[in-house]
Amino acid sequence: MSVSSNTSSASRNGSVDDSTTTTTTTDSSELTHILNRRQEIMDSQEAGIEVPRTFKVVNVYTEFHEFTRKQIKDYQKTFNTYDTARDGFLDLNELKYMMEKLGAPQTHLGLKKMIADVDEDHDGKISFREFLLIYRKAQAGELDSDSGLNQLARLTEIDVEQVGVSGAKNFFEAKIEQQLRTNKFHDEIRQEQEERRREEEERAQRRQQFQQRAAIFQ
Repeated sequence: MSVSSNTSSASRNGSVDDSTTTTTTTDSSELTHILNRRQEIMDSQEAGIEVPRTFKVVNVYTEFHEFTRKQIKDYQKTFNTYDTARDGFLDLNELKYMMEKLGAPQTHLGLKKMIADVDEDHDGKISFREFLLIYRKAQAGELDSDSGLNQLARLTEIDVEQVGVSGAKNFFEAKIEQQLRTNKFHDEIRQEQEERRREEEERAQRRQQFQQRAAIFQ
């Protein structure tokens, strides 16, 4: 009974020791990886080599708060349509295919520039987060009107396969006309506000002059 108990105890102790050894080895491996990565960064910086930052986004709905959830889901659907490799990225060939399907084919250099303009982690591909940056830049007016990224942002607002390129052209012409009308309306409002401001300034000036004249007779 004593031998059996000792054997069982030794077995349990051995199991605990193995678990402790495994945990220690894992922790040591992770620490070694961190230290090696830190040393690589330090060596690169000393050599004058820029170390690309790694961007980690927990929730695109939180980061891209200017878009509704529906908009982001629509962008995700568009992204997935052309992510034929299903790896969560658009590489140069997939972007080339996308622009051709949208009716706005680009040169090889044009495609590389499109990627470079939003490729914040410098991996040569467009992640979904970087894909959303295209729409953010477009909304903020940061894209050249004739740039590939601007064409991508505009053309993915409608289904080109359904309406065709000419339909897309008509859509955007109508949208531009609407925007011009909106701008004209805003201009008229600003003019009215400016006129009211001038009238108020003139009234204030007349009151001041009246008060000054009245003060002479007091």
